[in-house]
Amino acid sequence: MQTRWWNLEASLVERFGKKPDLEAILFLIGIQELDRPKEKYTKEQKQDLMHIAVCSLLSASGYYELDAVDEDGWPHYKQLKAMPDMTPIEQENFIKDHVLLYFEQQEF
Repeated sequence: MQTRWWNLEASLVERFGKKPDLEAILFLIGIQELDRPKEKYTKEQKQDLMHIAVCSLLSASGYYELDAVDEDGWPHYKQLKAMPDMTPIEQENFIKDHVLLYFEQQEF
């Protein structure tokens, strides 16, 4: 998985000019899922975008499903099952694995 992660990071550096951390990657996925990019987001909107990204990513494994899209176009997810107990390192690797799957499905 680590080699695939480094390859993704290299592709993102090539595309955006700097190496993004996991939070930045989640932010980018959130913008992609919202499908309404704009110049500036508030701090709360940035947090919401990262939450959308996590829910979208984990929906591939049946942890969440899209519940509704509000009048402003923001998706809302419903949790279907509890997350397993994991150490912080295991959580990060779990998310990274889902990020890699997402980018593979997006053919990035």
